[in-house]
Amino acid sequence: MKYIIYINEAGHKLGKCLHNELNGFTLIEYHAFDHSLFGECEAIIFIGALGICVRMIAPMINDKYHDPAVVCVDTTGRNAISVLSGHVGGANNLCKEVAHIIGANPVVTTQSDNTGLWALDTIARQFGWTTDITPAAMNQAISTLVNGEPVGLLLDVRDSGTEYLESSLPSNVTLITDHDELSGFKLIIAITPFIYQSDCQIIYYRPMVLNLGIGCRRNCNPANIPEYIAATLEKAGISSASIKSVSTVDLKKEEQLVKELSSWNNVNICNIYTPEQLDGINVPNPSQKVLDVTGVAGVAESCAIKASDGGKLILEKQKGKLSENSDFTFAVAIDKGALRGGHIEIVGAGPGDPDLVSVRGHRFLQQADLILYAGSLVPKELTDCAKSGCVVRSSASMTLGEQFSLMKEFYDRGKLIVRLHTGDPCIYGAIQEQMAFFDRFGMQYHITPGISSFQAAAAALKSQFTIPEKVQTIILTRGEGRTPMPEKEQLHKLAASQSTMCIYLSAGIVDDVQRELLKAYPPNTPVAACYKLTWREEKIYRGVLKDLAQIVHENNLTLTTLLVVGEAIDNRNGLSRLYSDSFKHLFRP
Repeated sequence: MKYIIYINEAGHKLGKCLHNELNGFTLIEYHAFDHSLFGECEAIIFIGALGICVRMIAPMINDKYHDPAVVCVDTTGRNAISVLSGHVGGANNLCKEVAHIIGANPVVTTQSDNTGLWALDTIARQFGWTTDITPAAMNQAISTLVNGEPVGLLLDVRDSGTEYLESSLPSNVTLITDHDELSGFKLIIAITPFIYQSDCQIIYYRPMVLNLGIGCRRNCNPANIPEYIAATLEKAGISSASIKSVSTVDLKKEEQLVKELSSWNNVNICNIYTPEQLDGINVPNPSQKVLDVTGVAGVAESCAIKASDGGKLILEKQKGKLSENSDFTFAVAIDKGALRGGHIEIVGAGPGDPDLVSVRGHRFLQQADLILYAGSLVPKELTDCAKSGCVVRSSASMTLGEQFSLMKEFYDRGKLIVRLHTGDPCIYGAIQEQMAFFDRFGMQYHITPGISSFQAAAAALKSQFTIPEKVQTIILTRGEGRTPMPEKEQLHKLAASQSTMCIYLSAGIVDDVQRELLKAYPPNTPVAACYKLTWREEKIYRGVLKDLAQIVHENNLTLTTLLVVGEAIDNRNGLSRLYSDSFKHLFRP
């Protein structure tokens, strides 16, 4: 339950504005609020004097882990104040959201917010981790961080949360690179499925990256087995709090042990595999007897590996027997790519302007140990944000083999490599051969998309490339040069749809392109030749299709030219139905 509470007519007016913008809130008058419901509320926005707000909630306050978020807004709408449960309850974020809606000044007094430090009590929820730290220990850790005392950051996994932490290190936080050196800190913040020993306080955040494979004798008695598995993992330095899945073979799906483990701790996935699904998975501890019974050479290990998408076994098959005829086995594998080590991020540089690379892409460029950029197409200015010590190389003069060799050298040293491609790397980005190489050597990689030049063209032309009831399709293609086009994708066949067509890599064969397009488009169809979009040298040449080749030749346009064809260019006719009254329901539930 979420409420907006007002005390007078001025407050009612503000309340209606907030009610229209915020989903899930009920707008009520102060005297109509049932105070006994306070403990069940998720959030309260009180519109009135702060003193009245405080007196209303004071008798009902418990603690920040159970109290609702409370924000107080004065009736003039000048200030929005985070009153209660700022971090854990979300009052600080709600305060800022309310302030934006009404143009108020957000008043947040939480020190970590005001200093830009990490909110240790909410980052687990923010990034999908778990933590079992007590409130008292959490408060101690927060105090250590905000007071500027030495803090170590230990990262064993790579995910969006660890990327954020690495990119926003406070001045008193040091990234731990040698796990044998855990001294010299007042606090260690560890994002890891593993357990460490240290004389200082360690606050653990457990990423959900572990997969438990289980095998057992028929009608295995499950009593005390979960506890036994947890104790075995702990002895091996592994936290059971990071286990997200339990897996077994279909022959064992009805076993009570499997059912109990499926609801154990933070487990929310139960995988049941057939022998066919597990076929071909090599396990370090195969058993002929198990193969004869189940069709799988090693149930626990193969199921754990399968659930981890081919990840690494961090605990090989363990055997247990806690009662007569209740033999069981288990193994644990970590998700493929979860462990830190070498990593390649293929980043879309956008069309050229350094400001148009994504925030995520920019963060990778700042963190990279090697940046390999397509020098003939990507402005070098995009690499200016590289950290000290980063190696920055252009691939323009390199063969594909030389590029692979350089990337693998850094990868094998556990480094972060950014392969920087123009536009969006998935559109004429020539990354297929590179990904095949990475796959062949089991190298971990990911793609960060970028803004493509067709989007930059639409912006530069101030044109909507889809026009209601006229053109609803955008075709991204290229002319037929040295690389043949599939028969069904020849330009004149695509042009028959009269869609907006964006033609890449074709300025050098523009005469052929024009000839093909004129088979389907009228000669006076609007066209634009867009040269080096968003670069300092950007030039846009408008005209009609019958003059397209002449425009390209007269202006000596080159490879970095995008050709746009279609009635959508500069079109201002037609009205989007989204703005009609019948479509207003799309904007609010």
